[in-house]
Amino acid sequence: MATVQIIYAHPDPAASRVNKTMVAAVDGAPGIAVHDLYAAYPDFYVDVGREKALLAAADIVVLQHPLYWYSAPALMKEWIDRVLERGWAYGKGGTALQGKKMLSAISAGGPPGAYEAEGYNKYSIDEFLRPFERTAVLCGMDWLPPFVFQGAYGTDDTKVSDHGQGYRAHLIQLQGEGE
Repeated sequence: MATVQIIYAHPDPAASRVNKTMVAAVDGAPGIAVHDLYAAYPDFYVDVGREKALLAAADIVVLQHPLYWYSAPALMKEWIDRVLERGWAYGKGGTALQGKKMLSAISAGGPPGAYEAEGYNKYSIDEFLRPFERTAVLCGMDWLPPFVFQGAYGTDDTKVSDHGQGYRAHLIQLQGEGE
């Protein structure tokens, strides 16, 4: 069974119904681990060696976070900048992540119609995630289609719960495909 390492970043997890539900849904699932960056590094001083070890042990890396100002929360960006170093993750000698899979699992406050050319945000979710896709490709990873929840503001609890269960099922399916 393929191992999944979720790198989770939410600056206010208690206020997030969607991300909190997603994390709870995978809790205890065999071969799936959640690493909460804000809990581990409240001072933003990322332990690069620890993070590299987590990634080295995983077959599938999931970046889970809310879509925050059309990107990721600050600590996720800091993590990417510090951990995915030239010579380790990419560039000459940077083969540590080659062949692994990367999945972006995000939540967005706006409804699906807000994320299209004619919508409020003028771009699709895939377009906003392009830097993450290019990061995965640069590191020799296989980029997977993102797992997205749109409309977090105003969505009922049943849809949030269903999304959490769908997340768990999706990750378990990916584990089986990674064998």
